[in-house]
Amino acid sequence: MNKQIMRQVKELQAKMAKAQEELGQAQVEASAGGGAVTVVVDGHQNVLSVKISPDAVDPEDISLLEDLVLTAVNEAIKKAQELAQDRLGALTGGLKIPGLM
Repeated sequence: MNKQIMRQVKELQAKMAKAQEELGQAQVEASAGGGAVTVVVDGHQNVLSVKISPDAVDPEDISLLEDLVLTAVNEAIKKAQELAQDRLGALTGGLKIPGLM
């Protein structure tokens, strides 16, 4: 490889590392049941918090609460994936590189 290509690869690696770091600091939020359950996820799709309204807790209907938590977590992860795609996709020119998106 010539020196120019190597320089470009190193620049891309530095930009990707910075974008990954920024994703780790970014947070997205999703809720279900009109805000009864709220989930916060970082840009690496790690669940940071789950908040459940006391009104959502019905000992007679635990399955509803489970569904609300599941829905909120899945929506938050989807938002985090979209955020990663937006941020990293701009650097990779839309290429899907395994392990990065």
